[in-house]
Amino acid sequence: MSPATGAGTSPGDIACIVGVGETDHCRAPGSGLSNLGLILQAARRAVADAGIDVRQVNGVVAPYLNASVEEIEDNLGLRRVDYSVQINMGGASPVASLMHAAMAVRSGRAKFVVVPIGWNGYSGVRARETSDRSAPTTFRKVVRDYYLPYGTGAPPQVYAQMARRHMQVFGTPEEALGSVALACRRHAQLHPHALMRDRTMTMEDYLASPWIVAPYRRFDCCIDSDGGAACVVASLETARRIGTPQPIVIAAAAEGRAAPGSEIFNRPDVFDIGLTAAAPLAWEEAGLGPEDMAFAQIYDCFTFEVIQQLEELGFCARGEGGRFVMGGRIELGGALPVNTHGGLLSHAHALGMNHVVEAVRQLRGAAGVAQVEGASTGVVTGWGDMGDGSLAVLRRP
Repeated sequence: MSPATGAGTSPGDIACIVGVGETDHCRAPGSGLSNLGLILQAARRAVADAGIDVRQVNGVVAPYLNASVEEIEDNLGLRRVDYSVQINMGGASPVASLMHAAMAVRSGRAKFVVVPIGWNGYSGVRARETSDRSAPTTFRKVVRDYYLPYGTGAPPQVYAQMARRHMQVFGTPEEALGSVALACRRHAQLHPHALMRDRTMTMEDYLASPWIVAPYRRFDCCIDSDGGAACVVASLETARRIGTPQPIVIAAAAEGRAAPGSEIFNRPDVFDIGLTAAAPLAWEEAGLGPEDMAFAQIYDCFTFEVIQQLEELGFCARGEGGRFVMGGRIELGGALPVNTHGGLLSHAHALGMNHVVEAVRQLRGAAGVAQVEGASTGVVTGWGDMGDGSLAVLRRP
């Protein structure tokens, strides 16, 4: 059994999430804070939740955009930084960051590592503008030179093609995409801070919503919002020493990239994504499998990406994801509750760190009316760029 599970190892070899925090999430008129301000607010709330002084934090995993380690160190008031890293995997970065934070505390390089995210995704620079203004990386060059001449530049246009291909090859019905949207919206009704809490949806509403780019309709696309979220990682030994009441064990975490990493449609198999390779590694490390999970918090930039990630995680075979998500199976009370806070589709877009916060709430038994009964294990994923993937398997100690 893997050392990550804690069997036969000391508590100092086990990494835990000891604190989580979120800012308020909003759309118009905007947060009123800078990106850095959101990052700092989320970090301070996570540190407070951990029950420690901010000066005890000596590790930082910086967000992949909006702030440097130096800015966080200086403005958060850290005494010293003994470990730092920045992960550049788009929306896969927050969950991938858990792997790096866990390695830092398990090796003894850092005692407390803060992993913060903050983004004015509604009132600030939008996703397409980010693509237009960013440095000319290989990813940006591919979009500029090979996609834009055909009118494809915005994320929905790129990802819709994978969804359409899945429909053509496997017969995935559009109601399957709608089932994901409905599950997230229904779960958002139960979360006190979800942006779409007061906006109900039926399958008829979904099917009547306007096209963005086929097969994606309005409700297939995640919402833009301002907000931030953060977590603090320490060893189980440290958590017990400081009296953390509800540490959540990072049983395993992994990241992966498809090949080529910056282009989708020249891959030998268009459905191979980062999770395809990363998921088996994490399951083996954790000594657990999909069948052991009480819930899944899946990065839901678009509805189909929930279906695709569930397949590559091994909850069902490739091509069966459409049927898997229908009939209420991914809603509370179903076989596998997914995105119990509403996800990026209906809760907020905190780059997926809000999925980590929700997973911790579930495992603490603190999710209120959205609580998955008896939840002791769960998985959370991240998705970035052209299919970068990350996942963390979490459990109670």
